[in-house]
Amino acid sequence: MKKVVIGMSGGVDSSVAAILLKEQGYEVIGLFMRNWDTSINGDILGNPNLDNNICPQEQDYNDALEVCKKIGIPLHRIDFVKEYWDNVFEYFLDELKKGRTPNPDIMCNKYIKFDYFIKEAKRLGADYIATGHYARIKDGELLRAVDTNKDQTYFLSQLSKEQLENVLFPIGELTKPEVREIAEKYDLITAKKKDSTGICFIGERNFRNFLKNYLPNLPGDIVNIETNEVVGKHIGLMYYTIGQRRGLDVGGTKDRMFVVGKNMEKNILYIAIGDKTDYLLSDSCIVDTINFNTENRPTKCTAKFRYRAEDYPVELEYLDSGEIRVKYDHIKSVTPGQACVFYDKEKCIGGGIIKTVCKAGEKIWYIL
Repeated sequence: MKKVVIGMSGGVDSSVAAILLKEQGYEVIGLFMRNWDTSINGDILGNPNLDNNICPQEQDYNDALEVCKKIGIPLHRIDFVKEYWDNVFEYFLDELKKGRTPNPDIMCNKYIKFDYFIKEAKRLGADYIATGHYARIKDGELLRAVDTNKDQTYFLSQLSKEQLENVLFPIGELTKPEVREIAEKYDLITAKKKDSTGICFIGERNFRNFLKNYLPNLPGDIVNIETNEVVGKHIGLMYYTIGQRRGLDVGGTKDRMFVVGKNMEKNILYIAIGDKTDYLLSDSCIVDTINFNTENRPTKCTAKFRYRAEDYPVELEYLDSGEIRVKYDHIKSVTPGQACVFYDKEKCIGGGIIKTVCKAGEKIWYIL
């Protein structure tokens, strides 16, 4: 009997994934990762979910433990608090300091769930590892999930071909409603539990209260990009992203407005007022931190520039620097720090992190 170690998060997806593996005849072992220490990191005031003197991560563990008892599998627990801080959270903070919009979930998958977790799973004798991600593996290739609304291949784009070996995604062929139906059939405590949101393993937070524990607030001017007029005050550049429309403290106008750039040296947030979306358009970007999970290096494919965004046709130019220039027809709000993820139809073949954004070959407003 083959042994599978599955990451149990305390949510409905991993719960059902464990059930499916057991039904398929595997010896299933649950492994819960504790990657954030609320008491040490002192972010209690930033967390709206601390009820009944138990933090959300401890509640997740208790839920995972109850599920494992119910379906008859053991549950192990391991701490990766230091590893998460060193490889994911410091990256997150460093990107914010640069004025970029990072996606820590991608790095969490790369360094924690499919690195340290795999090493621990092998120590437990695993033939395979499994997670509750909405994705599929077929013939060693990473494919989109059947449920396109929940597909999570975007977050798996930094995984190497080696990291995807001996990996199972049991719910990749199911839709979210089907997953919840199975959980209800087994009367699991997680059946109606809401999906986790917020930063990977840290969860929901009042973002401003949370971040001020780690990065100082540096208020500054909001400037109209067209007139160079100071029109308001921002609370710190790290709280804003390109294309953002809400949360802009600008009085005296009812016109639409949105963020178009940041000047980190002068601590200025640039906005456009009115119907000026041309400021958000670009036709290429430079991508670094490149990863491919296939030997193929296409010159044409499609790409996602945000998790919920649609696919766009792109051309890839491989630069001597090791970076890639990604060319496309005009797209709004392509943002430094976000992932650019490459697809060949159903296959997710890799991606990189957006370094700079350009129009007509020139770097545009985003980070001045």
